[in-house]
Amino acid sequence: MPTRMLFTLFTKPWPQLSLERLVEWVACLGYNGVELPVRPGYQVPPEEASVRLPTAARIFERAGLRIVSVAGPADASTIRACGDAGVPIMRTMAAIAPGEGYLEAETRLHREFDALLPVLEASGVTLGVQNHCDRFVANALGLDRLLSPYDPRCVAAVWDAAHEALNGGLAAYALDVIWPRLCMVNLKNAFWRRTNGPESGVASWRHYWTDGPNGLADWPEVVRELQRRGYQGPVCLTAEYSDASLVDTLAARDLAWARSLFAEEA
Repeated sequence: MPTRMLFTLFTKPWPQLSLERLVEWVACLGYNGVELPVRPGYQVPPEEASVRLPTAARIFERAGLRIVSVAGPADASTIRACGDAGVPIMRTMAAIAPGEGYLEAETRLHREFDALLPVLEASGVTLGVQNHCDRFVANALGLDRLLSPYDPRCVAAVWDAAHEALNGGLAAYALDVIWPRLCMVNLKNAFWRRTNGPESGVASWRHYWTDGPNGLADWPEVVRELQRRGYQGPVCLTAEYSDASLVDTLAARDLAWARSLFAEEA
């Protein structure tokens, strides 16, 4: 029998809900837990994380759910708050600043990660670095190179299937590369949409966020490759859709499809 997966929901689309209502909504959708934004305007703002994140974790736990990861500032105070709340993963991305070269960014990011190692080790939290298209470290190859100096218990990879696909990567190859450093998988989907016509001379493109079956990332292939390798970590469905009016519907539909691909029942 397949290992039962831990499916979490990135709750970024629901800043307007109280924490208690958010917990009810996540449970209603059928997820096992969440990735919680620790950001201004959300249920746990960064300046109150030390108090409100442990409280949030207890509220989720009473409903049988977990805060598996946090998306917020990758700084010492937020990491300590994650440790106090029992949140295992602090997710961040590897941004490349305007005017900064790629190798310059790697050097800077290494300095930043090195400075966080003592608090990561002390708190038992893993800094999960996600690939992201555009001005970020965009794919598994880049993440592997960036994270190679680090113990994956402290600094590891959050592999995002959609961002890999937007950059032309295949899941099988990406997972071969990043497997030893993998702490979490993001499932979402997108495709490139042209934003101007052929008469414009130079094409302009933008990614369009869609549901699981309709983007460039091949979710069935992703699941096959994860199962072949015996993956047992969290799978986060990020509820990122360009049509915001369909977020509630698609977040439920994508979970149902992901469960079917892993041959699970809700």
